[in-house]
Amino acid sequence: MKKIIIDDGFQDYLVDGAKFEGHDNIPCLLKTKHVIPTSLIPFDKAKTAKNKRGYLHFYIHDCKYSDILTNTKKYDEIISHYDGIITPDPTITIGMSHCIQAASTYMNRAIGYYEQCKGISVIPNVRWGDASTYDFCFLGIPKHSIVAISTHGAIAKNKSSQNLLRRIFKNGLKKMLEVLEPTDVLVYGYMPRDIFNEFYGITKFHRYPSEFEMTHMKGVK
Repeated sequence: MKKIIIDDGFQDYLVDGAKFEGHDNIPCLLKTKHVIPTSLIPFDKAKTAKNKRGYLHFYIHDCKYSDILTNTKKYDEIISHYDGIITPDPTITIGMSHCIQAASTYMNRAIGYYEQCKGISVIPNVRWGDASTYDFCFLGIPKHSIVAISTHGAIAKNKSSQNLLRRIFKNGLKKMLEVLEPTDVLVYGYMPRDIFNEFYGITKFHRYPSEFEMTHMKGVK
């Protein structure tokens, strides 16, 4: 009888040998040493970028890197040419179901763990939503390590919502610093004083301008 192989889209090989945390079984990344990246390069430019001295990041629209979530092995050679990667950043939005948010976190860690096992330097990206995500969105990341976050598209001011996104981001940042106690935080995008000022004495922040910022804006507001 022919064996039937079911592809569930989660690529079980990614987490071979991994440990898991929490009710949602989030894969745990390995505790490793990192250096602060000299630059961050968007994944959709990985094939064409001339300067490979930097870490690939996924702070781009989900559709521009969706293939690596379902066919990770395909990109082994491309990724190997870079200093390392920031783990993927699947969208977590307010109102999204718990299972989808947890699945996004799962894939973030699963791909990170897989790349670590391939000898790639991996810095975990941390993405949270509102307080309901705190029980899983920080799982699988070693304490006292380097982490990365993005403010791009996450801190927009909106009077009609009383700056809800901005408040959610700041609350999550505070919680992340309490839970993970990172030594360094890489920040992709702007770092407004009203969000970051109170945290400067807690850890070291390293800012990287977003692609939009470098292309369309001048100066930092």
